[in-house]
Amino acid sequence: MASPRVLHRKNGTRQVQIVWGKVGGKRKVEYVGSGRSDEEIELLLVEARERINAGQGVLDLGLDGPRRAGEPLEEVASQMAILWDSLTTAFRVLGFDEAAGDGAFRDLVLARIVEPTSKQAAVERVLPEIGVPHVSYRTLKRRLRLYSAEGFRDGLAAACARAARLGPASLLLFDVTNLWFETDKEDEFRVPGFSKERRVEPLIQIGLLADASGMPLMITAWEGNTAETKTMIPTLKAFLAAHRLHDVVVVADAGMISEANWKAIEAEGFSFILGAKMPHLPYAVEKWRTDHPDEEYEDGQVWVAREPVGTGKKNRADHVTYYQFKRARAARTLRGIDKQIAKAQVQVDGHAAVKRNRFIKLDGATKSINRDLEAKTRALAGFKAYLTNVPDPTPEAVIGAYQNLYKIEKTFRMAKSDLAVRPVYHRLRESIDAHLTIVFAAMAVSHWIETTTGWSIKRFVTTARQYRTTWAKVGTQTLPIRKPLPDDLRQALDKIDHAAR
Repeated sequence: MASPRVLHRKNGTRQVQIVWGKVGGKRKVEYVGSGRSDEEIELLLVEARERINAGQGVLDLGLDGPRRAGEPLEEVASQMAILWDSLTTAFRVLGFDEAAGDGAFRDLVLARIVEPTSKQAAVERVLPEIGVPHVSYRTLKRRLRLYSAEGFRDGLAAACARAARLGPASLLLFDVTNLWFETDKEDEFRVPGFSKERRVEPLIQIGLLADASGMPLMITAWEGNTAETKTMIPTLKAFLAAHRLHDVVVVADAGMISEANWKAIEAEGFSFILGAKMPHLPYAVEKWRTDHPDEEYEDGQVWVAREPVGTGKKNRADHVTYYQFKRARAARTLRGIDKQIAKAQVQVDGHAAVKRNRFIKLDGATKSINRDLEAKTRALAGFKAYLTNVPDPTPEAVIGAYQNLYKIEKTFRMAKSDLAVRPVYHRLRESIDAHLTIVFAAMAVSHWIETTTGWSIKRFVTTARQYRTTWAKVGTQTLPIRKPLPDDLRQALDKIDHAAR
């Protein structure tokens, strides 16, 4: 005899199944659906009984009388259940439920992933559209002080570190960007500074520490006029002290590093892999060029230079620099040089006003092309230098680790585009810190979804939000309705369910 049953899953959901009895000696089980609340389970049990009783006569729906042809069913509730359940699962798996202990914070974080907007719009429009209960905007404003507290964000960072399973010799990626404000009024914190987009508005510098996969581990903020090279050491020391890590490998781009910076990194006992600047062609390459005058560089060819730095406690290993040549990199660089030289020639010939161009040499009123600089730059095209103090390094390991930096850059791009972290409209430091905490958690949840499903967060949100679950009233009963899920989305949801176990 067929009967419904409810199974409790490790991820906190309950699954409703129909046990049809034994067929050919094996028990036949049919999956009905999964839910969390008692109401969802009751609706799934109703559906299970409907399936069991199908074909066994006319079902009494408790209607007062015959329904008119074409009359629509009455909708009781509607929710982006597929999307919301997936995001709440990611939030819980990362340990944020326990770290935050605040449902309103979770709702703000997930609403920002669904649709980046203001906090007021998230409460008054986005969350109702998703179909979940939420606090009022006035209640939310009172809680912003909690979200801005240093200890609150530290708890989230600790949860991320546990999820990343950091340990000795873990790889840490570091990068810096800036957030600009939609105002022309500056203060001690929001200050005009260097902007790659050449913005003149007040801004702040944001440092992001991530693991080798790009999982956000810590976010910090400085005044807008703080030099990028001065942001790394304080971030590393604070993170390692908080998580009691003693030996990590720091990976950072050349723009983050000054000579004082890498000496300070080594003085703290860290291993490092850094992008190194190349002001001229190194001796190892020049010697090879002299010994092989008729040969072309091979794609991926590597030269090694070792520099003994002593045996003191703070000088743990020799410095090794790898110089790599890539043809694709050389082609891109040479195309850029050709364009700049062409522009410089037009300006030197007087057909255009002289603008900033490093290949133009001015001697009083005389303008000319700096051919020495052009030749030097062309000679360096295609080369990249990597400096490390890792014991017994290999070029494959060092260069491969450095190339992981694209993952933290990807996380920053996601924050700027999909999560719309800027421009910032907040004025008070407390509100700015709360905003950064929400964005940090949203980046971590988005990263978990992306690495688990293999989908971009934009694709996942855009696809999953189309499949709403609607509860319709049929007589005295309420039944769930949802259009069938496509195979690729179902596979992505299966991956989330599997990862959450």
